[in-house]
Amino acid sequence: MKTYNLFREQVLENKTTCEQEVSNVLARIEDKKDLNAFLETNKNVLEQAVESDKRFKAGNPRRLEGMLVAVKDNIAVKGMKLTAASHMLDNFQSITDAALIEKIKQEGGIIIGKTNMDEFAMGSSNETSYFGAVKNPINTDYVPGGSSGGSAVAVAAELAHTALGTDTGGSIRQPAALCGTVGFKPTYGRISRSGVIAFASSLDQVGTFSHNIEDTSLLFDVISGRDDADQTTADLEPADTYKNLKDVNFENVRVGVLDDKILSQCSCSTDILNVYNKILNDLKDKGAVVETIKFLDSEYWVPTYIVLTTVEASANLARYDGIRYGHHTDKVIDGEDYVALNRGEGFGAEVQRRLLAGTYFLVSDADNKYYTKAQQIRQIVKDCYIEAFKKVDFMFLPTTASTAFKFNEKQEDQVKMYLSDLFTTSANLAGIPAISIPAGCDSNGLPIGMQLQTGSFQEEKLFNFAKALLK
Repeated sequence: MKTYNLFREQVLENKTTCEQEVSNVLARIEDKKDLNAFLETNKNVLEQAVESDKRFKAGNPRRLEGMLVAVKDNIAVKGMKLTAASHMLDNFQSITDAALIEKIKQEGGIIIGKTNMDEFAMGSSNETSYFGAVKNPINTDYVPGGSSGGSAVAVAAELAHTALGTDTGGSIRQPAALCGTVGFKPTYGRISRSGVIAFASSLDQVGTFSHNIEDTSLLFDVISGRDDADQTTADLEPADTYKNLKDVNFENVRVGVLDDKILSQCSCSTDILNVYNKILNDLKDKGAVVETIKFLDSEYWVPTYIVLTTVEASANLARYDGIRYGHHTDKVIDGEDYVALNRGEGFGAEVQRRLLAGTYFLVSDADNKYYTKAQQIRQIVKDCYIEAFKKVDFMFLPTTASTAFKFNEKQEDQVKMYLSDLFTTSANLAGIPAISIPAGCDSNGLPIGMQLQTGSFQEEKLFNFAKALLK
């Protein structure tokens, strides 16, 4: 599939139309339905394509005119289902657009459909969806990563120009790496979460999938900015990175890396380490300065993330009780057991596991055993990054320790599943922007992703360096 930039050029040159593009993509979605990437397609999409064609012909296309955007099903789109891939919400339809969806529509973007995901964004493989697992388009025996697996597959399988996901601990970057796309998480607070179903509010951030940095930058600019309906958004104007994309060289760029011992302790595959070291050597040859950065021991990253997210999830999902919101059991029962039955039927096993863990961490926290300690470690992680970015411009590290794994391979060992996010959680704990870019393939032909991180609100710098690395 064409990148959006190329597609737009071809429309302007009268080589194709938005209506033709939509028809082709809808046919492709149907042809690739075995991937299970989409839960619903937009019934009005052809009408919207016709409207975009009129604007192109009139000479007044908007910034995203005709861009086909797939949307993770925890982001509200008016008139479409909003299920979070859960039985708890399987019949719920949104009556409003999320704030960022309004911005996309105002700039001519077309929502092609809602994508599958891990239930309530809880998972690293897209195997926890009530509607079935999503398959990796590179090899359907393997997982696409999660929780935003459907959105990653939509881009990788050429079923959309771009896609939206949410990233709580790596849920955009990890599937982007496993599917071979660009996956971007901005600084916390740069994009409104109004109209986005919460998992862990202090870490959740909407981000994007695309084929290149240009499309990533353009979409980010449109959806960024202050929103009075979301008090966690930063008091900043919308970003303007797209017009400032430029070629950069690597001379004297300061690149931070983790200690080699950490990489070996994290069981990075040989293929990933080979790609990682090759890129580092190329950077050094081109004049970059590589410096090892000492962080708080990485063994604390995932446990801290698990404690914080499960605690926040236990609060955020309390509203889904079958009385205020969510699934109603068909069984006749009275009292508190009614709520328990609704939640037991409505939530899948992974969601139940995390809600129970989060409740336990809170109940048992009288002696600061878990939640308070996790908050303290989180602050240390933030401070480590602040100090790191006084010494280097970027952190460079693998996105994942291994490439895509086979279905059911980690279902019996949830610790292994949680460790899939080992290299991504720290960026969420610190609230900094990060991006995963395609960097080759392993010996089985499965994609490898490498990750860049930089200081808060430095997305423009991040895009320019990532663009140079992708060349």
